Order: sequence, then C-alpha cells, then structure tokens
Amino acid sequence: MAKPQQEVYFVFMNLDPVYERLRADRSKQGSATLDAYLSQKHDKLLAKLLPPDTYWKKSSLAIVDGFAVEITDAQASVLRSAKEVRVVEKNQELA
Repeated sequence: MAKPQQEVYFVFMNLDPVYERLRADRSKQGSATLDAYLSQKHDKLLAKLLPPDTYWKKSSLAIVDGFAVEITDAQASVLRSAKEVRVVEKNQELA
C-alpha cells in the first residue's frame, strides 16, 4: 500500500497571552525565550495530535505564532480541528 503524499503546511495558532507577553520583550534574551517557548509549544501540539514519526516540523515562526510542518491532507484536517489552531494552509509555491 502506498504511503500518503506529504506536503508542507503552515499552521497558525490562536491567541496566546504568553506568546504576546514574550513577543513584547525585544531583548536578545527575550527573543531566545520566545523561540524556545514556541518550539516547545508547537512540538507538544504535534505530539498530542499526530502519531510519532509521521510528520516533520520544519520550523517555528515567532512573528506569527505558527509553524511549517510536512504532513498528509488527513493530518492537516486533524490539526484544523484542534482548539489551539486558528488556520492550517497548504504551502503555495510560486513558479
């Protein structure tokens, strides 16, 4: 049986007061703290909703509280249904 096709999706999170507070700290230390917080937050969400070794998180995006992840269409639907998630969009590559 063929493995389902994986594509890159962008996942954007709902409002998070901790993210807003950390983002307001523009110092080097504040930036590192925000990056670590978001990476851990996004990793926990994926681990909670998707089976291990079925996805690949490519990056966390601090400016918008989101992340890029390589997943199947079915996994994107699972993420869309999560209460923590605002939007899940497939990457649109421009020619």
